[in-house]
Amino acid sequence: MKHSLKTGFSFGLTSGIITTLGLIVGLHSGTHSRIVIIGGIITIAIADSLSDSVGIHISEESECKHNSREIWESTISTLVSKFIFSISFVIPVIFLSLSTAMIVSLIWGFSLISIFSYYTAKLGKSKPWKSILEHLAIALIVIVITHYVGVWISITFTQ
Repeated sequence: MKHSLKTGFSFGLTSGIITTLGLIVGLHSGTHSRIVIIGGIITIAIADSLSDSVGIHISEESECKHNSREIWESTISTLVSKFIFSISFVIPVIFLSLSTAMIVSLIWGFSLISIFSYYTAKLGKSKPWKSILEHLAIALIVIVITHYVGVWISITFTQ
C-alpha cells in the first residue's frame, strides 16, 4: 500500500474508532438516548472526518516532502476511512437495544483496533501483543474518561 494511502487509512481507522467509541459511551452515560447517540455518530462521521482530513492535509504539506498527489491521497484516504469506520457504529445503535449496542460497539471497535495493530506490528517486525495492548489501553482510557464525563454531565445538569 502506498505511504500516502496508508497514512490516511491508519489515521482514519484509529481516530474514527476511538473518537466514536468515546462519543457513544459518553452520550450513553449522559443521556441514555438512542436519537442523541445516532445524531452524535452521524455528526462525528461528517464533521470530524472533514476536520481530520484537513488536519492530515496540512500536516503532510508542512513536512515539505510530499507532492500534491500524495498529499491529496492522504487527505481523501483519511476522509473516507474515518467516515466509514465512524458511521459503522450507527448500525448496532439502530438495530439493537442500547445496552447491547454498547457491547457490540466495544467489541467491534476493539476487534478492528486489534486486527490493525497486529497487521502494523507484523509489518514493522515488532511484537504484535505489545502494539495491540498499547492501542487498546489508549482506547480504554478514552472510553473510561468519556463514560465518567457523561455520568458527571447527567448528574450535574439533570437536577
